[in-house]
Amino acid sequence: VQLQASGGGLVQAGDSLVLSCRASGYRLSNYATAWFRQAPGKEREFVAVITHGGPSTYYADSVKGRFTISRDNAKNTVYLQMNSLKLEDTGVYRCARHSGGRYYSPSTYDYWGQGTLVTVSS
Repeated sequence: VQLQASGGGLVQAGDSLVLSCRASGYRLSNYATAWFRQAPGKEREFVAVITHGGPSTYYADSVKGRFTISRDNAKNTVYLQMNSLKLEDTGVYRCARHSGGRYYSPSTYDYWGQGTLVTVSS
């Protein structure tokens, strides 16, 4: 099982960016997949999750209305569309496979991607 995150970069406030998380070794649609982020000196923070059924999506209040999580089953990939980026969106973004329990808790995820850095400048 592997998750490979990509798409990060340096952008200006107000710009948009799309992150990708490609899964291998399992069918991504059989599990919920989430994005977390961690800014320097801060704890890992839940960003968004897409469930295996439905699917349904849930977002952190800080990104609601600006970020959209989606999934392409044919490509076994989850995306995070990030619009109207703010300085506080800066951090390392990691995707993760949910193993059960509360979606917003990092401890309920069993596999993690390596992370992709998003830097938002003014």
